[in-house]
Amino acid sequence: MATKKGVRIIITLECTECRTNPDKRSRGVSRYTTKKNRRNTTGRLELKKFCTHCNKHTIHKEIK
Repeated sequence: MATKKGVRIIITLECTECRTNPDKRSRGVSRYTTKKNRRNTTGRLELKKFCTHCNKHTIHKEIK
């Protein structure tokens, strides 16, 4: 039996500062998982979350 996709999907949020800065990238990249409603939020999600590698609140963008 085939399972149909629901409206809510699981997405991954990644720190933008860790991704662009090569010095911090060696220590890793902060990632969070969350859910979003694909009907209400059709674009990419951006949230301000705490990055453990930067030790400050930064913008985390949705990655595929």
